[in-house]
Amino acid sequence: MANPIQPQPGGRFTGHGPEWRDSKLSAEDARTATAWVELKIDKRSMLTTKQHVEDVRDVMWQLEREGEIVVHRIHDDHAPVIAKTLYGWDKKVPTRRLWHHKSCGQCGNIPGYPASLLWLMNRLDIEYLDETDQTSCTAWNYHGSGIGNIESLAAVFLRNFHQAYVSARAQGLPDGYYYPLVHCGTSFGNYKEVRSYLLHSATLREKVHRILAKLGRLVDGKLLIPEEVVHYSEWVHMMRERIATLQEIDVSGVRATVHPACHVYKMVPQDAIYDDNILEGNRLAVSTGILQTLGAQVIDYSTWYDCCGFGFRHIISEREFTRSFAIDRKMRVVQDEAHADVMIGHDTGCITTLDKNQWIGKAAGKEVDVPVLADCQFAALACGAHPYKIVQSHWHASSTEKLMEKMGIDWQAKKAEFVAYLDEVKEGRQENLYDPRRMITSGPGYIPIARSA
Repeated sequence: MANPIQPQPGGRFTGHGPEWRDSKLSAEDARTATAWVELKIDKRSMLTTKQHVEDVRDVMWQLEREGEIVVHRIHDDHAPVIAKTLYGWDKKVPTRRLWHHKSCGQCGNIPGYPASLLWLMNRLDIEYLDETDQTSCTAWNYHGSGIGNIESLAAVFLRNFHQAYVSARAQGLPDGYYYPLVHCGTSFGNYKEVRSYLLHSATLREKVHRILAKLGRLVDGKLLIPEEVVHYSEWVHMMRERIATLQEIDVSGVRATVHPACHVYKMVPQDAIYDDNILEGNRLAVSTGILQTLGAQVIDYSTWYDCCGFGFRHIISEREFTRSFAIDRKMRVVQDEAHADVMIGHDTGCITTLDKNQWIGKAAGKEVDVPVLADCQFAALACGAHPYKIVQSHWHASSTEKLMEKMGIDWQAKKAEFVAYLDEVKEGRQENLYDPRRMITSGPGYIPIARSA
């Protein structure tokens, strides 16, 4: 089979098949086309006018009744809160006893992202498990390269969620004690899509059943399917009033824009959370909800619907497209049109793309400088988290100092504290958000920890 990625004139490589062609629209026609799109997408009509949208959970309950699968339920002990999705359906969002499904991109590129989330949970005394027995979801490989396949995606999905289901055994607690909370928007969208494939395809279930049986990842000989796939931003949204009780910093002077992630609300859109009290119910509620609750000014902008530019395939094969899209269609707009102090997101790839591509804009003479943070990072800052120890703003390519100054944070003093803290770390006196002995829940490395009554 011929390699679909072939060198193009000029030595470039593309994974998109035929080379892109200029549409040759006049400036007036291009504006007309753009205006039509903006008119259609400003409401949620594009997502709600479909004649038939299935609630895949109906299929799930039927398969459980037929004895083919086991459903990992969200129980009262998980303190669920009911959210309304795009079509007004109920979605259970567990708020405690959570198993953190971490993000490879966050842990590798934006460590302040998960650290801020754990810090908030610690402050709110939320019980959780942050263990190491997890794999990447592998969705980037699938979307980015086309090498992956649906069987591997489904097997990884069920393997990770099975680990969440049995993870409490090491503590002598029952199966299902913890419920998975997915950090990455890519994993979130991928898992929801794969769950639908599994529930609709007996052939796929049979293939994946054989794989998981070899791994010892079945429950009573059956596949384990989660009742809900829950994203961390949904937890932040449902906990926003409680988070606000921790607030120490007035953010009413901050102009914040929101980038909603494609994998969070465009992929399996019927599962995304909307709230009639947030942007009149016309936009995704997560991230905007916590910003408004903390008192920040949420500023609209014309390209809010656009992808960040990451897109998986073109970040690999057409990187200059990603860079120009991120700068010209997103960051320049929020800087020049919205006069934003910060761009807030809720997905690993989006935060990375919008933040770390700003340096290339400067190199190309298209200077843009807008801080890019996740919603939980901004919330942690507002609640008094250390901007370097916890939020770890020094990992970001975009500058955050002006934002901190606007929030009344003495970043120079905080940076000096952090530098001094690094000397303590060198001496082996680091601080931990989480007891490192609890990170291993299986195998010979696990050290049991006495539970308090």
